[in-house]
Amino acid sequence: MTTAPLFTIDDSATDPDADVWFAEPAGFAAIPLDALLAYPGSSAADKLRGSFAPFLDAATNETARQQFISQLAQGQQLLGALSEFGIVHCSIGLHHDDVHETGATSGRPLLSFFTISWRDVAIAPRGVIAARAVTSTAGHTHIEYLELPCGPATLSETALTASVDSGLPQQPLLQVHAHVPHPDCKRLAVFTMNTTAVARRAEYRVILRQVVETVSFENPLEFGTSAER
Repeated sequence: MTTAPLFTIDDSATDPDADVWFAEPAGFAAIPLDALLAYPGSSAADKLRGSFAPFLDAATNETARQQFISQLAQGQQLLGALSEFGIVHCSIGLHHDDVHETGATSGRPLLSFFTISWRDVAIAPRGVIAARAVTSTAGHTHIEYLELPCGPATLSETALTASVDSGLPQQPLLQVHAHVPHPDCKRLAVFTMNTTAVARRAEYRVILRQVVETVSFENPLEFGTSAER
Protein backbone atom coordinates (compact mmCIF):
# COMPACT_ATOMS: atom_id res chain seq x y z
CA MET A 1 0.00 0.00 0.00
CA THR A 2 1.30 3.47 -0.80
CA THR A 3 0.63 6.63 1.14
CA ALA A 4 0.85 10.27 0.19
CA PRO A 5 4.15 11.94 1.12
CA LEU A 6 4.16 14.06 4.26
CA PHE A 7 5.16 17.72 3.83
CA THR A 8 5.95 20.28 6.49
CA ILE A 9 5.06 23.79 5.37
CA ASP A 10 7.77 26.33 6.16
CA ASP A 11 6.86 29.85 7.22
CA SER A 12 8.59 31.15 4.09
CA ALA A 13 5.81 29.58 2.01
CA THR A 14 3.58 32.49 2.98
CA ASP A 15 6.21 35.14 2.18
CA PRO A 16 4.48 37.62 -0.18
CA ASP A 17 7.83 38.28 -1.89
CA ALA A 18 8.57 34.59 -2.60
CA ASP A 19 9.49 33.77 -6.21
CA VAL A 20 9.80 29.99 -6.04
CA TRP A 21 8.36 27.15 -3.96
CA PHE A 22 9.91 23.70 -3.50
CA ALA A 23 10.09 20.76 -1.11
CA GLU A 24 13.25 19.56 0.61
CA PRO A 25 13.69 15.90 1.57
CA ALA A 26 14.44 14.73 5.09
CA GLY A 27 17.97 15.24 6.37
CA PHE A 28 18.35 18.89 5.33
CA ALA A 29 18.39 21.79 7.79
CA ALA A 30 17.84 25.24 6.31
CA ILE A 31 20.21 28.05 7.28
CA PRO A 32 18.23 31.23 8.15
CA LEU A 33 20.01 33.63 5.79
CA ASP A 34 17.74 36.60 6.49
CA ALA A 35 18.18 36.28 10.25
CA LEU A 36 21.95 35.73 10.18
CA LEU A 37 22.47 38.62 7.75
CA ALA A 38 20.09 41.03 9.48
CA TYR A 39 20.99 44.69 9.18
CA PRO A 40 22.68 46.00 12.39
CA GLY A 41 20.23 47.85 14.60
CA SER A 42 17.17 46.20 13.05
CA SER A 43 14.62 44.22 15.03
CA ALA A 44 15.82 41.05 13.28
CA ALA A 45 19.38 41.73 14.47
CA ASP A 46 18.12 42.25 18.03
CA LYS A 47 16.24 38.96 17.82
CA LEU A 48 19.38 37.21 16.58
CA ARG A 49 21.42 38.53 19.53
CA GLY A 50 18.70 37.31 21.87
CA SER A 51 18.82 33.85 20.30
CA PHE A 52 22.56 33.54 20.83
CA ALA A 53 22.55 35.00 24.34
CA PRO A 54 22.09 31.59 26.06
CA PHE A 55 25.15 30.21 24.22
CA LEU A 56 27.27 33.18 25.28
CA ASP A 57 26.05 32.93 28.87
CA ALA A 58 26.91 29.23 28.91
CA ALA A 59 30.51 29.84 27.85
CA THR A 60 32.99 28.65 30.45
CA ASN A 61 35.16 31.77 30.17
CA GLU A 62 35.71 34.94 28.18
CA THR A 63 38.07 33.19 25.76
CA ALA A 64 35.43 30.65 24.81
CA ARG A 65 32.89 33.44 24.45
CA GLN A 66 35.12 35.40 22.09
CA GLN A 67 35.87 32.26 20.05
CA PHE A 68 32.15 31.70 19.59
CA ILE A 69 31.63 35.32 18.49
CA SER A 70 34.57 35.07 16.09
CA GLN A 71 33.27 31.86 14.52
CA LEU A 72 29.81 33.35 14.17
CA ALA A 73 31.26 36.42 12.46
CA GLN A 74 33.22 34.22 10.03
CA GLY A 75 30.07 32.29 9.24
CA GLN A 76 28.19 35.52 8.58
CA GLN A 77 30.95 36.71 6.26
CA LEU A 78 30.72 33.45 4.30
CA LEU A 79 26.94 33.67 4.04
CA GLY A 80 27.24 37.31 3.00
CA ALA A 81 29.57 36.32 0.18
CA LEU A 82 27.13 33.64 -0.96
CA SER A 83 24.30 36.17 -0.90
CA GLU A 84 26.30 38.51 -3.15
CA PHE A 85 26.41 35.72 -5.73
CA GLY A 86 22.62 35.55 -5.81
CA ILE A 87 22.10 32.68 -3.40
CA VAL A 88 18.73 33.03 -1.69
CA HIS A 89 18.49 29.69 0.11
CA CYS A 90 20.95 27.20 1.57
CA SER A 91 20.64 24.04 3.63
CA ILE A 92 23.06 21.61 5.22
CA GLY A 93 22.36 17.94 4.53
CA LEU A 94 23.42 15.13 6.85
CA HIS A 95 22.69 11.53 5.95
CA HIS A 96 24.03 8.07 6.79
CA ASP A 97 25.74 6.29 3.92
CA ASP A 98 23.46 3.29 3.52
CA VAL A 99 24.96 2.22 0.19
CA HIS A 100 28.14 0.17 0.09
CA GLU A 101 29.93 -1.46 -2.81
CA THR A 102 30.07 -4.80 -0.98
CA GLY A 103 26.39 -4.71 -0.06
CA ALA A 104 27.10 -3.88 3.59
CA THR A 105 26.07 -0.66 5.28
CA SER A 106 28.98 1.65 6.05
CA GLY A 107 26.91 4.06 8.15
CA ARG A 108 29.41 6.89 7.76
CA PRO A 109 27.96 10.41 7.75
CA LEU A 110 27.58 12.15 4.42
CA LEU A 111 27.57 15.95 4.35
CA SER A 112 26.14 18.10 1.59
CA PHE A 113 25.32 21.75 1.01
CA PHE A 114 22.21 22.64 -0.99
CA THR A 115 21.75 26.12 -2.46
CA ILE A 116 19.34 28.02 -4.68
CA SER A 117 20.48 31.08 -6.60
CA TRP A 118 19.00 33.42 -9.20
CA ARG A 119 20.70 34.51 -12.40
CA ASP A 120 19.56 37.18 -14.81
CA VAL A 121 19.56 35.89 -18.39
CA ALA A 122 18.92 37.24 -21.87
CA ILE A 123 15.28 36.84 -22.85
CA ALA A 124 14.69 33.63 -24.79
CA PRO A 125 12.33 30.64 -24.82
CA ARG A 126 12.61 28.69 -21.57
CA GLY A 127 13.97 25.58 -23.30
CA VAL A 128 16.73 27.67 -24.89
CA ILE A 129 17.61 29.25 -21.53
CA ALA A 130 17.85 25.82 -19.89
CA ALA A 131 20.07 24.46 -22.66
CA ARG A 132 22.24 27.56 -22.77
CA ALA A 133 22.94 27.27 -19.02
CA VAL A 134 24.97 24.09 -19.56
CA THR A 135 26.49 24.83 -22.96
CA SER A 136 27.67 28.42 -22.57
CA THR A 137 30.09 27.47 -19.77
CA ALA A 138 32.69 24.71 -20.00
CA GLY A 139 32.96 21.93 -17.45
CA HIS A 140 29.38 20.65 -17.34
CA THR A 141 29.07 16.86 -17.69
CA HIS A 142 26.31 14.24 -17.37
CA ILE A 143 23.88 16.70 -18.98
CA GLU A 144 20.21 15.75 -19.03
CA TYR A 145 17.19 17.64 -20.33
CA LEU A 146 14.08 17.49 -18.12
CA GLU A 147 10.43 18.34 -18.57
CA LEU A 148 9.26 19.24 -15.07
CA PRO A 149 5.74 20.16 -13.94
CA CYS A 150 6.96 23.77 -13.76
CA GLY A 151 8.58 23.70 -17.22
CA PRO A 152 11.83 22.73 -18.97
CA ALA A 153 15.11 22.34 -17.10
CA THR A 154 18.58 20.87 -17.45
CA LEU A 155 20.51 18.72 -15.00
CA SER A 156 24.31 18.67 -15.06
CA GLU A 157 27.42 18.07 -12.96
CA THR A 158 30.66 19.93 -12.38
CA ALA A 159 33.69 19.02 -10.29
CA LEU A 160 36.01 21.43 -8.48
CA THR A 161 39.33 21.01 -6.68
CA ALA A 162 40.94 23.82 -4.72
CA SER A 163 44.31 25.08 -5.91
CA VAL A 164 47.35 23.87 -4.00
CA ASP A 165 48.22 27.36 -2.73
CA SER A 166 44.69 28.08 -1.48
CA GLY A 167 45.23 26.33 1.84
CA LEU A 168 41.96 24.43 1.36
CA PRO A 169 41.62 20.62 1.38
CA GLN A 170 42.44 19.01 -1.96
CA GLN A 171 39.34 16.84 -1.78
CA PRO A 172 37.25 17.04 -4.98
CA LEU A 173 33.90 18.80 -4.68
CA LEU A 174 30.99 17.45 -6.71
CA GLN A 175 28.31 19.92 -7.75
CA VAL A 176 25.04 18.66 -9.20
CA HIS A 177 23.06 21.50 -10.79
CA ALA A 178 19.48 21.87 -11.95
CA HIS A 179 18.80 24.92 -14.14
CA VAL A 180 15.12 25.91 -14.10
CA PRO A 181 14.07 29.01 -16.11
CA HIS A 182 11.42 31.28 -14.63
CA PRO A 183 8.24 31.72 -16.70
CA ASP A 184 9.12 35.39 -17.28
CA CYS A 185 12.08 34.14 -19.38
CA LYS A 186 14.34 36.75 -17.73
CA ARG A 187 15.63 34.74 -14.77
CA LEU A 188 17.13 31.33 -14.13
CA ALA A 189 16.80 29.46 -10.83
CA VAL A 190 19.86 27.30 -10.17
CA PHE A 191 19.51 24.48 -7.66
CA THR A 192 22.89 23.03 -6.63
CA MET A 193 23.82 20.07 -4.47
CA ASN A 194 27.44 20.31 -3.26
CA THR A 195 29.23 17.36 -1.66
CA THR A 196 32.68 15.80 -1.31
CA ALA A 197 31.07 12.33 -1.42
CA VAL A 198 31.86 12.01 -5.12
CA ALA A 199 31.22 8.26 -5.06
CA ARG A 200 27.58 8.98 -4.22
CA ARG A 201 26.98 11.18 -7.27
CA ALA A 202 24.11 8.99 -8.47
CA GLU A 203 22.31 9.23 -5.13
CA TYR A 204 22.72 13.00 -4.86
CA ARG A 205 21.57 13.38 -8.44
CA VAL A 206 18.37 11.53 -7.54
CA ILE A 207 17.87 13.76 -4.48
CA LEU A 208 18.23 16.95 -6.52
CA ARG A 209 15.91 15.65 -9.20
CA GLN A 210 13.29 14.88 -6.54
CA VAL A 211 13.61 18.46 -5.26
CA VAL A 212 13.19 20.16 -8.63
CA GLU A 213 10.22 17.97 -9.50
CA THR A 214 8.36 19.81 -6.72
CA VAL A 215 9.32 23.31 -7.92
CA SER A 216 6.53 25.78 -8.58
CA PHE A 217 6.68 29.42 -9.64
CA GLU A 218 3.10 29.95 -8.49
CA ASN A 219 2.08 29.72 -4.85
CA PRO A 220 0.70 26.17 -4.51
CA LEU A 221 -0.99 27.07 -1.23
CA GLU A 222 -3.42 29.25 -3.12
CA PHE A 223 -4.76 26.12 -4.77
CA GLY A 224 -5.08 24.09 -1.60
CA THR A 225 -2.14 21.78 -2.20
CA SER A 226 0.70 20.96 0.17
CA ALA A 227 4.21 22.17 -0.55
CA GLU A 228 7.20 23.56 1.25
CA ARG A 229 8.55 27.07 0.71
